[in-house]
Amino acid sequence: MGARGGDDRQTDRAGGAPEQRGALRSARPAAGPAIPEDVVFGMLDRDVRGRLRTLTKENADVVGRHLVMVARLLDDDPEAAYAHATAAVVRGGRVDVVREAAGLAAYRTGRWAEALRELRTVRRLNGSSEHLPVMADCERGLGRPERALALAHDEGAAGLDPAGRVELAMVVSGARLDLGEPDAALAALGTPEVRAAGGVLGVRVAQARATALEAAGRAEEAAAELAGFDAAQLAAAGGRVDDDDDLVVWDLADEDDEQDGRPAGEPDDEQDGQPAGEPDDEQDDEQDGQPADEQPDEVRDGQRDEVRDGEQRGQQDADVRGDEA
Repeated sequence: MGARGGDDRQTDRAGGAPEQRGALRSARPAAGPAIPEDVVFGMLDRDVRGRLRTLTKENADVVGRHLVMVARLLDDDPEAAYAHATAAVVRGGRVDVVREAAGLAAYRTGRWAEALRELRTVRRLNGSSEHLPVMADCERGLGRPERALALAHDEGAAGLDPAGRVELAMVVSGARLDLGEPDAALAALGTPEVRAAGGVLGVRVAQARATALEAAGRAEEAAAELAGFDAAQLAAAGGRVDDDDDLVVWDLADEDDEQDGRPAGEPDDEQDGQPAGEPDDEQDDEQDGQPADEQPDEVRDGQRDEVRDGEQRGQQDADVRGDEA
């Protein structure tokens, strides 16, 4: 797909048959949950704003404000955050940071299969393996510890930062426990890098080691593992893979708000974040409970960017939507 000329756009708007225009209007996404007036596009991190420039200006503003709400609500009200993330995907599903927000919100709400699909999509879109620990933990949530272990040996794991490698080690330990292998679970947490983890991450490592020690019948050692932490520290550490740093939306020190506070321009479809020739995950989606011929990516992407799709695609997209229906 190349750039569409001005004459074509004028013809699309003025010359389409009534039933075609009606089909375009009906494809516009629902509004989604309400966004407070104090939430503005300029709150987004500069890099996130840049990625949303592949959408039309009006649509990027709405998607961006939904992303701000995801970050605001993810810890205290993950279900509400999930609703905002879903609304963002409907409008901007080909942008990696949008799918990332949806995947992490799904993970926080225990929607393992959905989180896994979204994070696979993120990986296809941007090539990053940073979410491998979360993806592996989703496999555990789906009762597939063997697949969690396989992800831990994915070539992308070598590119994780130190915190990511520690997170992945904890998921591996949990998968070994799922398989009834407490000694292997302990071994996964015994590397110098894992043992050196500090802060909240270090507390979580201690919790994971205590769990493995309990499973191995070493209760006294398990208690000793946690003896140096108070109740508040243990509670703050939680127990899930730490995804708090994975979703970066805030930009509190931006001096260029007048220029960068809103998205600019309207690019070609080829720039909307979907790489050409991407492979699908038919086998994985079938195993996740989603039939291969009903992948949510296609449904959501067909509804994205209401201004561009509703006013500029014309006959070609109307036919596509008619076929999908």
